[in-house]
Amino acid sequence: MLKLEHIGIAVKDLTASVPLFEKLLNSLCYKTESVETEQVNTAFFKTGDTKIELLESSNTNGVIAKYIEKKGEGIHHIAFEVADIEAEMARLQTEGFVLLNEKPKQGADNKLVCFLHPKTTNGVLVELCQEMRVEI
Repeated sequence: MLKLEHIGIAVKDLTASVPLFEKLLNSLCYKTESVETEQVNTAFFKTGDTKIELLESSNTNGVIAKYIEKKGEGIHHIAFEVADIEAEMARLQTEGFVLLNEKPKQGADNKLVCFLHPKTTNGVLVELCQEMRVEI
């Protein structure tokens, strides 16, 4: 793992949460994005070398909506940047971790992502992410 890439925070409403986090972090939201495959709307902030990602469900039956219903708003996941996501996925499976997806999938912020099951990481949802490379 190269570094802590971002911390994901589940929120009910980006419209209310973005201004709150802009004040809290003394930093403007630099990007918003919808990720249809995950049924989520996101907003990103930078604080030092780390990013904060706010996650709002775009569907009442989405994963984030269900998470908030069960646990309330708050920290949803922690993401680590990796150089080679497929190699890291294979290594972690060999070490006994359970992956929530068999192959990396496209996530927000131009990343390939994979999540580890929290039952194998002491209750923490861990995301691996790798910058998508542009083929020329």
